[in-house]
Formats: sequence, structure tokens, C-alpha cells
Amino acid sequence: MTFKPIITALAALLAALAFSSAARAADNVTLILDWFVNPDHAPLIVAEQKGFFKANDLNVEIVAPADPNDPPKLVAAGKADLAVSYQPQLHVQVAEGLPLVRIGTLVGTPLSSLVVLKNGPIKKIADLKGKKIGFSVGGFEDALLATMLEKHGLNLKDITLINVNFSLSPSIISGKVDGVIGAFRNFELNQMDIVGKPGTAFYPEEEGVPPYDELILVAHKDKAAQPKFRRFLNAIEQGAQFLVNHPEESWKLFIAAHKNLDDELNRRAWRDTLPRFSMRPAALDDARYRRFAEFLKKQNLIKKTVPLEQYAIQLP
Repeated sequence: MTFKPIITALAALLAALAFSSAARAADNVTLILDWFVNPDHAPLIVAEQKGFFKANDLNVEIVAPADPNDPPKLVAAGKADLAVSYQPQLHVQVAEGLPLVRIGTLVGTPLSSLVVLKNGPIKKIADLKGKKIGFSVGGFEDALLATMLEKHGLNLKDITLINVNFSLSPSIISGKVDGVIGAFRNFELNQMDIVGKPGTAFYPEEEGVPPYDELILVAHKDKAAQPKFRRFLNAIEQGAQFLVNHPEESWKLFIAAHKNLDDELNRRAWRDTLPRFSMRPAALDDARYRRFAEFLKKQNLIKKTVPLEQYAIQLP
């Protein structure tokens, strides 16, 4: 009896397995962030630094956009695989005809808030009557503010809206406005506190606005079923779990990759964002998305709601 056929067969099997592994390792994913790298992206950076992407046979390129309005459009145009975006933005862009679909969640709670000076005259939302409110982006922020005001017997005609561009904290600290809508509770509140001008936040989800996912991952709807995206979400889940279990080590990994972010603001933002990351990034709450779509329709930000499967899916 000879072992040559067995050895030959084993060699062929090992070669096939090696080829299969190499083929999977060749899967590239280009991810466009919503903004420059910051603590909101911690699961992504940890997954990169800990090798979770590589362990899932992925070569991921994380790119900060030149224009924060571009990421979903680049995915829709087929120039990127995935983009970090926002649930409210997704509803509006799908209604406008962009071929996008949500495949995952990065930050599973709202971050946007209405902020006033803690030591100022405004102690409750009703005190905003006759005041000036700064905003960065019209449309959704107007809808948030209108809903919050309505609960307290006011409407947008009772306040003055001022476009402060993206200078939210400076505009309220300087007294240019009495409050700002759209301030991220994990960043602007910390910015204000650091300079000795602490703020108070009113949260939309406590004032009549349905809860929603702040940061999501979107793909082209015709390409969303690619197996590599499921593996991408697996890596993100590993990153989120590692963050919760090892917050200090995760912070060190984060600043090792982005040394320019090692400052007081980002340390505080890291702390405040940690409990808001989705531990099940692939999971989809159907009712939550439908409820928020109805809210946007009521606010006239979309003309009609479309079937959920056209813009949000849970990959198998």
C-alpha cells in the first residue's frame, strides 16, 4: 500500500484551502466617514487596530470626506462601498431617489440636542419664547425644534432662527444666540464645559421626537447583499464589544492611530459616547424605522413613506 495518493490529496486540499483564504482576504471595502475621525467612530477604529477586519478577511479603507454631504452620494454613485450616515438623512435621501439602504447601526441613540447656557435665563423650553436659536443645517433641525416647542405651547414663529453654520458652541458662548439646535450632546456640551461656560441640554427623544439611530452604515441597495458586508458588521460588533469590555485599552488604541485627538475634549467625548454604540450593529428595529418615517412625513420632510425593505435591511 502506498501513501502517495493520500499525500497528494492532502496537498491538493491544503492548496485549495489556502486559495480560498487568499480569495476571501482580497475582499476590499471602502468606507467613507460622515466627518473627520472622532470618538463617534470608535468601533471602526478599534476593529481596524485590533485586526478584527483582517480576521474577517477584509481589507478596509477608512476615508474622511472632503465634504460631509458627499458620503451617501458617493455610495449611491458606486464610488464607495459603504458610508457612515444618519438615519434622518437616509429617509430624506431615499425619498429623493438615492439608491441607498441601511445595513448597520454605529450609534444607536440620538446625539443631537437643544442646548442653552446652564447659568443663563432659560430653565425650560417654554422660556425660549422671543429668543434667538442658532442652527447649522435647516430642514431636520427645524423639525426637531418645532416638535420640541410644540410640546410646550410654542412654535417656530415664537423664536428667531439664526444660521450659525457649524459654529454652535462659539455662537452660544459669545451670546450671539440664546440656544442652539443640533448640538451633539457628547461634543458641544463638553466644549462649553471646558471653557467654563457649561450648558444644559434638552433631548428631542424626551420632548416628542421618536427615538432614532444617529449614525448608521449605508450601502447601495443593489449591492447590499454582498457577503463581505455581513463580515464587516461582524468586525464592527467585535469592535463594540471590545470597547465595552476594555475602554481604557480601546482609548489607547484610538489615540495611537490618531495622535492629534489626544486632548481633553476627545477624552470626554469618548467617555460620553461609549454607552451609545450599538452592541448589535446588524440588528434592525422595524417598528422604530417606520415610526420615524411617519414623523418625517408629518413634518413634511418627506412626501410619503416607502416600504421599509427599500431603505433598511438586516443582513442574514
